[in-house]
Amino acid sequence: MEATKIEQTMYSKYFKRVLDFGLSLIVLLVLSPLLILVAILIKLGSEGPVFFMQERPGKGQKIFEVYKFRTMVKDAVKQQEVGVEVIGSDSRITTIGKFLRRFKIDELAQLINILKGDMSIVGPRPTLPEYVNLYEGWELLRFSVRPGLTGLAQVNGNIFLEQQEKSAYDVKYIENISFFNDIKIILKTVAIVFLGEEKFVKKADSKIREENLNK
Repeated sequence: MEATKIEQTMYSKYFKRVLDFGLSLIVLLVLSPLLILVAILIKLGSEGPVFFMQERPGKGQKIFEVYKFRTMVKDAVKQQEVGVEVIGSDSRITTIGKFLRRFKIDELAQLINILKGDMSIVGPRPTLPEYVNLYEGWELLRFSVRPGLTGLAQVNGNIFLEQQEKSAYDVKYIENISFFNDIKIILKTVAIVFLGEEKFVKKADSKIREENLNK
């Protein structure tokens, strides 16, 4: 048991960053033709920048700018109500934006954040600054690690989960960080991208109910 804790500590403190940097660099290089095409289509499709950038609190609540490929019309965020999830039917989403959102391609811009050290491949998804004061004490553990491109909550229901359910998954992940858990989450994320989140919702809901009953 002690060996496992030591291995988890070594991985989270040292090797996880190496994996993040190496894997994100490889993915960026391999997908660079696709990402360049995406950038061109965004510029041709509507007025505005290629990237949408927004401030988010990271590890230790340090503020950084998160990158996404822009999927909405220019200045759409100014019209958005805080806390309201943007869905595919939103009229502010561009034609190319619908495709990018469906296959999570818009999130690939965050590989830049990973290279910079702002984010990790796997971890709690970066939240908005105004949400920080709404978290209960136990939820603030999310700021003890770098936020992730994907996470345990994202492969167990994601947008179909309540906020505290997401936080529970985030805390569970942080308490059990390991190389093998990260690989499982990455592989499951790839499956969700191609099959859709709906395929995993029923299974996720059952798991959540079971965990709540055991509390």
